[in-house]
Amino acid sequence: MLGAYRLVLYLGWTVLLIPLQAIAVALKLPLRWRLPRFYHATCCKLLGIDLQVIGRRSKKRPTLFVANHCSYLDITVFGALLPASFVAKAEVASWPFFGMLAKLQQSVFVDRRRGSTREQIDQIKHRLARRERLIMFAEGTSSDGVRVLPFKSALLAAAEAVPAGKRPLVIQPVTIAYTRLDGIPIGRHLRPFFNWYGDMELGPHLWQLVGLGRPTVTVVFHDPVTAEQFPSRKELTAHCEQAVATGYADAISGQWARVRRRRLGRRRPA
Repeated sequence: MLGAYRLVLYLGWTVLLIPLQAIAVALKLPLRWRLPRFYHATCCKLLGIDLQVIGRRSKKRPTLFVANHCSYLDITVFGALLPASFVAKAEVASWPFFGMLAKLQQSVFVDRRRGSTREQIDQIKHRLARRERLIMFAEGTSSDGVRVLPFKSALLAAAEAVPAGKRPLVIQPVTIAYTRLDGIPIGRHLRPFFNWYGDMELGPHLWQLVGLGRPTVTVVFHDPVTAEQFPSRKELTAHCEQAVATGYADAISGQWARVRRRRLGRRRPA
């Protein structure tokens, strides 16, 4: 009953806003950036998602957010927190319903087949040159939630070339982790209910997920950097991977919650 209730609300809310976003994108209105964030924030409430945000989000333009990938819900969570577009796999564009939503989010669709990388990098460079914010899932796929997968450095090549006269590109590593269900820590045996990976079918997984209680999603924004701080793309990639992986390990073990409490404690007057 809970799952059906949530899905009805989610679908109704989505169908209501699709025409408005389509018009905003077609006419290139500023609303096309603000509306998705409002839409995703409402979706989080409808689906019972509690957000725990740690760290400061980069407000500079352009910014490339480099994150790990756990589930299709990552889109809703990041969409609620950031006025940005996603770098998505090319096949997502052909998915029923969700492909249309990705296009309305003004996603950059990349084909990871050999020989097409240069064209994809040029697309990302073009969007960054327009001072846009992009979100990239650097693992290249979603993980099982046990650990962060190795980051792929190929698409980060877009961060190496900054057009002359443009502002430096900011790169911010971001960790996302599904940490609690109804306030109880999510252990390894519960992660398959949230993480979507391998040959899992989307429909049954989504139906099962929305019928659960209130999940807490922890998002950690690490210190931003620029490509100029690193001698090569591989070292930049390694830095982002290390930051995200460390943040993930801390988040699923509850370390970030304790760090946050200590910081709040120091701010209280004596």
